Amino acid sequence: MTISYKLKLAPTYHRDTYPSISPTKPSLTQTGKTILITGGGDGIGLEIARSFAKARASRIIIVGRRAGLLDEAVRKLRDEFQSGGTEFMAHQTDIGSDTSISSLWEFLHSQNILVHVIVFNATHMIPNPPDTLSTAKNELMDAFNVNVGGNFVMAANFVKQALRPAGTQLFLVNISTLAIHTTVPTMASYGVSKAAFTGLLGRIANDCPAEDVQIISFHPGALYSEGASKILDKDTLDWDEFALPADFSVWAASPEAAWLHGRFVWAHWDVDELRSDPEVLKRLEEEKGYLMVGVQGLTAATIEPMSDAKKN
Repeated sequence: MTISYKLKLAPTYHRDTYPSISPTKPSLTQTGKTILITGGGDGIGLEIARSFAKARASRIIIVGRRAGLLDEAVRKLRDEFQSGGTEFMAHQTDIGSDTSISSLWEFLHSQNILVHVIVFNATHMIPNPPDTLSTAKNELMDAFNVNVGGNFVMAANFVKQALRPAGTQLFLVNISTLAIHTTVPTMASYGVSKAAFTGLLGRIANDCPAEDVQIISFHPGALYSEGASKILDKDTLDWDEFALPADFSVWAASPEAAWLHGRFVWAHWDVDELRSDPEVLKRLEEEKGYLMVGVQGLTAATIEPMSDAKKN
């Protein structure tokens, strides 16, 4: 039996890339920008690197824990885009280690490299018992250490880059998952930790206007990656094409996506249809919690500061 997860917010539901998010579209150009992709050595991370290269990014840096895998990925990218003008770099980094993260950003600063776009793709995902309460505490905390703590430290370093000129807009793209709002068997620690970070990014987006740091989270689809192969058989799900989330990442890192700042969407939803849907636009304008992590059934609450009299 093949399972298919589908949630439609727009009439058209894409399973592969399409013209509006094509990285060769002039309005999505990444010329002059440096892109950093975590977990960029294979799978969706490598495909995202390819999409940014097609968008003519000036430099693409892929990071991950396995140096050999990163080096091989860089060789592939250089061979494929040798005439495209993009510089490819790799740096061994463990997102679960604060020391490793500090080393990465110290290296970038020493090389006078300003990162304009960061894509959070690295993740901790291991199968849990079907009974959530049987999940070992260390498995739960390992997921939070990478998917929340490590990504948070990376985000803080990204936004606070000393080399960043005043007025330079940054773009943060978070590869999230449907598991933040849908129960997926044996994926409790993965789902709740990814939900926590997606929710945290929503709070950060409230503090940072899109003109400063544009933040978008999205579900990339069902992709038969190395991580997925450890949990599911290939015939378990109706898999999507890698090009869909890879190209969507480029679109999300462009001013065209500014209206979704701080929100969570699915890569499958047609961006033109969403952008032209008056109901979607109305809810984005009126509901601060729309398409964000929150409590179902509630929209927004107004919290008024207590007066001095009430405090006493």
